[in-house]
Amino acid sequence: MTSAALRSRAWKLLELVTTPLLPSDYLDLVSPLRAGADLRGRIEAVHKETADAATIVIRPGRGWRGHTAGQYIRIGVDVDGVRLWRAYSVTSPSNRTDGRITITVKAIPDGKVSNHLVRKVKPGTVIQLDQACGEFVLPKTKPAKVLYLTAGSGITPVMGMLRDTELADAVMVHSAPRQEDVIFRNDLHDLVADEKLRLVELHTDTHGMLDVARLHELVPDWAERETWACGPTGLLDAAEQHWAEHDLADRLHTERFRPSVVVAGDGGEVTFSTTGKTVDADGATPLLDVGEEAGVLMPSGCRMGICFGCVTPLRAGAVRDLRTGEITEAEPGVLIQTCVSAAAGPCDIER
Repeated sequence: MTSAALRSRAWKLLELVTTPLLPSDYLDLVSPLRAGADLRGRIEAVHKETADAATIVIRPGRGWRGHTAGQYIRIGVDVDGVRLWRAYSVTSPSNRTDGRITITVKAIPDGKVSNHLVRKVKPGTVIQLDQACGEFVLPKTKPAKVLYLTAGSGITPVMGMLRDTELADAVMVHSAPRQEDVIFRNDLHDLVADEKLRLVELHTDTHGMLDVARLHELVPDWAERETWACGPTGLLDAAEQHWAEHDLADRLHTERFRPSVVVAGDGGEVTFSTTGKTVDADGATPLLDVGEEAGVLMPSGCRMGICFGCVTPLRAGAVRDLRTGEITEAEPGVLIQTCVSAAAGPCDIER
């Protein structure tokens, strides 16, 4: 008997012993970051940045494929027995020598995950990870002159860029309520001292909200610069309008975070955005059935034995996994299985 056949036979015997679980379930308990497991990470440290923000140091599992500065990752965290997913920008450089990555989280009012990560999570906690994604990155050819326009936690993807790539001429205009609310303030001023960055730091409590129309005063050559902007919706809307009015829209790159907190409920109004249909759904009926009942053409390969044949983008809102109770909230690139997911409040399905 070949060694492959022996391994297969041994594995089948293990499956009999561990039923109803699988041997891999026990391996995950012993070595959750092993190669071949679902991608996970272990939190190794939590560093306070401000009163309501912290940097989380994560050791990713062996399946981690790395990131490009400016990208984000989705993490799955168990909070009060429910697994919740959120997206956070990677704030560490792409070539960190110890292989760790960091995310920097700002606690927001009623934010279950953000408050848990900033105030409660302990080193040693294992979390779920997705691979890095996102297009808010610097081009391979370094721009001659760059402007970073940020506010609040919008500084996080830009900090990853600053730590990763040194540019000949970089200016940052950053806004926060007060000096003590500026995330990475010491790091930014170290870059200024090393002449790697010119910083315009504004405090809204004393200077008022950042007005992009003032850029000609703050950064006289702003129109000559390739710009990366991240922050509240109002700032980004104003920036896009300002750059468009000056026929410079192609020089502005923006990153928008999730604009609001999703409150998960039991059922809700389901919008099938592609077809324009909207129906009410309870919290127990799979979205696959809800869509078909509404006359929406829903993929359903799972009924023919093709698992994940019903996967569909979740554009907004939240759904609940009927098998586990896990809540999944809409983030860029999130896919759900409609055959095992039900509405957990109002949601928008791309069908």
